Amino acid sequence: MGWGVQVGFDEEWGRLRADAVERRAATKPSDEGAVGSVEADPVAEAREAVLERLADFRSRVVLVPLDARGGLWTSEFGGLDWICVFSDAEALGRFAEARGEGGREWTYRRVVGARLLDELVPALDFPCGVAWNAAGPDGMVLPPVRGIVPDRAALDGEAAA
Repeated sequence: MGWGVQVGFDEEWGRLRADAVERRAATKPSDEGAVGSVEADPVAEAREAVLERLADFRSRVVLVPLDARGGLWTSEFGGLDWICVFSDAEALGRFAEARGEGGREWTYRRVVGARLLDELVPALDFPCGVAWNAAGPDGMVLPPVRGIVPDRAALDGEAAA
């Protein structure tokens, strides 16, 4: 089954979109009888939900497993390297079990999500995204693109031009 980087992502995206629609409906006054009422923009609502999720990640302290040399543990998926990070030991344990490595000890560091995206990813000498809670129902990928990482580290940023 591979690494499962996007396991649960589609479900999570759908839940975030539905939550955004519900929030908007709850805060919007009823105008059922109004002429020319504005329909909800699902793309804008989905974008808002993603930005909220990104802000949540940036404010969290995450666990980053280390490789045998003591560097950030990365995985290649879809032609791109990904730093696998986890919200807690339970999420890291699910990942280890999915890999068939639940019995081994995993060394990790605690890093604030914003520091990971703003400092560590740009310091790498190769393009790299972040996979949060791979193999879990709340998994999310943060690709190295503008708006997620600094432009100099983004595949679609200054360095790419």
